[in-house]
This record gives sequence, C-alpha cells and structure tokens, in this order.
Amino acid sequence: MDDADIDSAAAWSHEAVMTNMGQCCVAGSRTFVHEKIYDKFVAKSRELAQQRTCGDPYEMTTKNGPQVDKEQYSKILELIDAGKKEGARVECGGEAAGGDGFFIKPTVFSGVQDNMRIAKEEIFGPVQQIFKFSSLDEVIERANATHYGLGAAIFTSNIDTAMMFVQGVRAGTVWVNCYNPPCYQAPFGGFKMSGLGREMGEYNLSQYQEIKTVSFRSYRTYGYKNCFGGFFLSITLLRIFIPFFF
Repeated sequence: MDDADIDSAAAWSHEAVMTNMGQCCVAGSRTFVHEKIYDKFVAKSRELAQQRTCGDPYEMTTKNGPQVDKEQYSKILELIDAGKKEGARVECGGEAAGGDGFFIKPTVFSGVQDNMRIAKEEIFGPVQQIFKFSSLDEVIERANATHYGLGAAIFTSNIDTAMMFVQGVRAGTVWVNCYNPPCYQAPFGGFKMSGLGREMGEYNLSQYQEIKTVSFRSYRTYGYKNCFGGFFLSITLLRIFIPFFF
C-alpha cells in the first residue's frame, strides 16, 4: 500500500521470490504496488536484484545457486522470453547467468499485466513480476484472480487496511508487514489448487485421526423426537486417534 515503508516492503518482497532461487511452494512472485509509490518501489527492487550474487552455492557470498535441473532452467527462460514478447519491461536480469550450470540472473519485470503468461503461470524461479494498482478493492480482486492460494502478504501502516485485506484475500496464510516467517505452531496449507488439508500446528493431527459416528435409538421409547435427540448426541461423539511412529 502507499503508506508502507518502501525499503522494508521491497526487501521482504525481494526475499519472498528470490529465496532458494524462487524454487519455493509459497514464493511471492506477484508483487502488487500502489501507483503512488510504484516507481520508487521498482527502483528499489531493481537495486536489490542487481546486488544479489549468483554462483557457487558453497561460497559464503553467494545468494543464488543454480536451478534444480535443465528442464526447470529451460522453463524459466521460456517464460522470461514470453514476458518480454508480451510487453513487460525487464528492469534487470532476464537471461541466463552464463558459465557451467543452470544459473539464471535474478530478474525483475515491471509493467506486468494480469493477462500475461508470467502473471498467470507458476514460474518457480528467481523472477519478480511487479504490477500497479490504485485501490484496496482492486488489488484484492486481482490477487484472487488465480488458481492458486497458498500465501499472501500486505505491507501497510494501517491496521484497518491490513484486516480488510486479510479477510478478502483467498490464501491459506496471510502475513502482515513480513513474508513467510517460520511458525511451526500455526497451520499451513492453501486454498483452491494450492492443496488440501493443513500441515503443522494442532490441525496437522487431523491427518492421523478418524472420526466415528455412533447413533442410538432408545429401546424403551419411540418417535421422531427421541430419535432426533439421540442423533444430536451421536454427532458429538468421538475422535479416534491412530498412533503413528517415526
């Protein structure tokens, strides 16, 4: 949002998509930025990507190693080319890093439109797409216009704005003024095509449980009233825990 700390928001958004070379299930590849701060945010994002070193992952100064294999490497480069052809502007990167291995330069696109392939398809690489928006209602609608819904974040200094976004966006986890901090006590999972069920937290135990329903009909009395009363009792019965071992 336009009231966010630009440096902080840009840094978190950068790490959201560049960490592990973008090969992360919850990578924040779509970055929506308010029109009032758009140019400053793009400039900061470009600066961060240009500073990100790409090379041998065993070197302490390296931030980005190679992509996992040739197939993924080729897919990312193909989508980068599609972004260029469809009119998105390459702020930095946009090509292989050269040398041996499947290295791709950290890439930032600006001027991205919702109908572009890089906006709709999961790139799973070090590619950040930066969109422009003008209102909270607009960005919620556009953020939800996807088959995916694993994670989302908002950067704002207004708690009311944050809560409106939290309620409106269709994502399994929503962060405010941060992105993907570890919290193993909290359930993690997605909406829509981003998965079923939840990992971690108390909800994770449901994967190891079965629910049994038991209904009783009174032996001495009959009639619908007694039967419904017995059924109401039955649905509150019991969860059976299935032991599991590692």
